[in-house]
Amino acid sequence: MSQTYSLAIDAMGGDNAPDIVLDGLELAAERHPQARFLLVGDEGRVGALLARRRRAAGACSLRHAPDVVSADMKPTAALRQGRHSSMRVAIDAVAAGEAAGVVSAGNTGALMALAKIVIKTLPEIDRPALAAIGPSARGDVVMLDLGANVQCDARNLVEFAVMGDAFARAVLGLPAPSIGLLNVGSEELKGDERVRQAADVLRESHIAAQFQGFVEGHDIAAGTVDVIVTDGFTGNVALKTGEGALKLMRDLLRQVFTSSIPARMGYLLARPALDRLREWMDPRRYNGAILLGLRGVVVKSHGGTDALGFAHAVDVAMDMVTHRFNDRIREGLARLSSPAAGLEPASR
Repeated sequence: MSQTYSLAIDAMGGDNAPDIVLDGLELAAERHPQARFLLVGDEGRVGALLARRRRAAGACSLRHAPDVVSADMKPTAALRQGRHSSMRVAIDAVAAGEAAGVVSAGNTGALMALAKIVIKTLPEIDRPALAAIGPSARGDVVMLDLGANVQCDARNLVEFAVMGDAFARAVLGLPAPSIGLLNVGSEELKGDERVRQAADVLRESHIAAQFQGFVEGHDIAAGTVDVIVTDGFTGNVALKTGEGALKLMRDLLRQVFTSSIPARMGYLLARPALDRLREWMDPRRYNGAILLGLRGVVVKSHGGTDALGFAHAVDVAMDMVTHRFNDRIREGLARLSSPAAGLEPASR
């Protein structure tokens, strides 16, 4: 890569920063021995902690940023007052071309606002989209948008499909990921005009062979397709519903296996299988939401994750950098057939 740093890292973002961030970088440095990280944070606090982590210290350069974007700071306040915060300085490094991407476990709204204003969208992209990876019955599935755009038109959905295709290729390693538009039914006449119009464009596009048409809510967990495309309102509701269902399942299993002495004995017999299930459903494996469509890679780690979860967020960002994710988006949009060009652009 021509950039000086593979990634800029917000050392002060997250519930347990900077310790968890540095522990995560210790793991990431072992997984990515050629990577160089620009670590941004309070030099007085971070420097001494970094010196205790040999691998991270060898992979990082430290840049001082005296301020922190707090978890409750409004995005507008972060834009006005956070110029010397660790999050803003890390994002500035990406905008200046010093780093190919940024990873932060800090305030989600502030990160999205700063990234969109400072890094800016790719010329071909109308709006960025928030994407994440989740489990399904057939393997990992990509879903976008998860909340960056509450209202979307047909052009936005087509762009999300192209970005989701590029993301699944880069991060999941799928040569031709299947794609579906989330709808209230799988029939072609279902849904509103914007969803049907987006489907018509995708059927005539270069990813027509991968486009499987409309999918429904149950198809997300079933893994019917590799990439689920929807607007941010629907996507965020689906995401939170899925998270709630997983928590309910964990709570019910705990109640079942602690309800009686025979149940506890049953748990001992089932423990190997339950351990495999716990590993498969471990949220740390899916940590790292990605803001797609910007001029640099932007990954949001969960604020309450541990070192393993933060390292996974770094893994996702490194995959996107290594596999030229933004170049893939540009190539995909350039190959869209003429019907896409006839879509009315969304109002910004």
